[in-house]
Amino acid sequence: MISYMTGHRVHAGTHEHGAHGPHRLDDPARDAWQRPDDVMRALALAPSMTVADVGAGTGYFAVRLARALPAGAVIAIDTDPDMLRHLEERAHREHLPNLRAMRATPTSCGLAARSVDAILVVHVWHHIAERSSYARELAAALRPGGRLIVVDYAPAGETGPPAHMRLSADAVIAELTDAGLTARRSAIALPDQYIVEAWTP
Repeated sequence: MISYMTGHRVHAGTHEHGAHGPHRLDDPARDAWQRPDDVMRALALAPSMTVADVGAGTGYFAVRLARALPAGAVIAIDTDPDMLRHLEERAHREHLPNLRAMRATPTSCGLAARSVDAILVVHVWHHIAERSSYARELAAALRPGGRLIVVDYAPAGETGPPAHMRLSADAVIAELTDAGLTARRSAIALPDQYIVEAWTP
């Protein structure tokens, strides 16, 4: 089965997703191509924000966000209970009381309306089956002035899933615009990926 939140194909209790399976999600080598500081810069963080990391996996971004928001809160969302347990244990182990894990379903992120200031979605958008309705739910979860950042693999990139699974930045922009957000491709460039930024009117 596919857990679209973590972007992993699950086989008999193990996960794999090309060259970037869970055993590599927190590999320090990921930083070179993922450029997490650039991704977080796109969120335009403020110290007391509440931020949701949709498809948090092992916490690669969620932990960074929690450290960057000592006066704020981070909601790490995933559909995989094993990932959620890992996140809870990691938050305790790394003394991050502002990080909490929340389980989602394949069709709902579970966020309440106007409950977060920003939402980060990394390598997940192409896994979501009902993207239009999901985009509307995410848009509703944003507070006035909130931002939604989608990071996904470029169609012509050398890393990532097979070409038939990828989406263009223009396709993501169209879906977010249809959900009532203002959206555009970010000027921040990543290797083999793009960033789409959207915000409430």
